[in-house]
Amino acid sequence: MDRRWIVVVAVVGLMVAVWNLATFRVPQWEQALVLQLGEPVRTVREPGLHFKLPFIQNVEYFDKRILDYDAAPKELLTRDKQQLVVDNYTRWRIVDSLQFYRAVLNEGGAQSRLDDIVYSNLRENFGRQTLNEIVSAKRAELMEEITKKSDASARQYGIEVVDVRIKRADLPEKNEQNVFSRMRTERERLAKKFRAEGDEESRKIRSESDKQVQVLTAEAQKQADILRGQGDAEAVRIFADAYGRDEEFYEFIRTLDAYRRSLPDSTTVVLSPDSPFFRLLKKGPEPPPQ
Repeated sequence: MDRRWIVVVAVVGLMVAVWNLATFRVPQWEQALVLQLGEPVRTVREPGLHFKLPFIQNVEYFDKRILDYDAAPKELLTRDKQQLVVDNYTRWRIVDSLQFYRAVLNEGGAQSRLDDIVYSNLRENFGRQTLNEIVSAKRAELMEEITKKSDASARQYGIEVVDVRIKRADLPEKNEQNVFSRMRTERERLAKKFRAEGDEESRKIRSESDKQVQVLTAEAQKQADILRGQGDAEAVRIFADAYGRDEEFYEFIRTLDAYRRSLPDSTTVVLSPDSPFFRLLKKGPEPPPQ
């Protein structure tokens, strides 16, 4: 090969090498920190092609997007002395790459600082709340407060805390049985209370119904006695009016009725023949009218 071509190729190779050493590209989703002999000298946040001094400057890249940190579950104590196993995650991003590099160096160091900051705020805030408030009533409000406090603490590391959330908050296994026993005891107490209140109400209703039955029965008996008395009086009046028209016939009918009642079949009665009871039997037949 001609020496001239060798020189051209060498020059081109050298130019490419120098170009590669003197330039760097920043993607849209990243930011760069230019280091000179290990010391930060420049921050690059705009995407595109940028220049640096070859051999004495190098570039560190940091993500500009929102990052997730899923912390390991930890135990926390509430105001009512209940232990909770809290599993939380944090969404964060790097807002000052220079401060970030000087304070924590990389994402691993940032996650370690975030773990301390978020856990400290969780422990402090949960310690002022009851178990019921944490798991239901004030959960959203607590998360907003913890996010604000964590963000304020993380700013010194060039980090913005966007959100802190709890994935789950469970009781430790050793406490689950005790809590279950307390819940069952409480439910049994409420069941006994409701059952006693139901029995008391049942007795009141039964007593009131018995009272109403007695009142209605007495009123009905009263009306029946009145009607019966009126009927008996009317019957006596009718009988008296009927029998008063012919007293001998009335006496005759009453005597025959007494015979029928006193002398049934196969009955033996010992009386004196002169007894007034047999006066009709002693009379002969009346002669036919002439």
